[in-house]
Amino acid sequence: MKKLLFICSQNRLRSPTAEAIFAEYEGLEVESAGLDRGAEIPLSSEAIAWADIIFVMEKSHRRKLSQNFQPWLVDKRVICLDIPDNYEYMAPALVDLLKQKVLPLLGTF
Repeated sequence: MKKLLFICSQNRLRSPTAEAIFAEYEGLEVESAGLDRGAEIPLSSEAIAWADIIFVMEKSHRRKLSQNFQPWLVDKRVICLDIPDNYEYMAPALVDLLKQKVLPLLGTF
């Protein structure tokens, strides 16, 4: 069972969409969180410890993740998907983009 953690800023659009999509796949456990103070589900060190692979949506998320959670990132695989904050929750273009970027990576883990 692979444990995937998707992170964006507010945990309102991109990362919850990713969680909803990939939670449907057999063999995956999926959670999502946000890095900003007002996030729906704020990122915690426990979530990082739980995850096998951490996906961030933007390079700025990777920087913020490293700044705020460095001690918990040792031996963690963090992948930047380069998906800008231009999509609504479950927008078909976002769903397609997430599948296109994430699915090929799951076979390499």
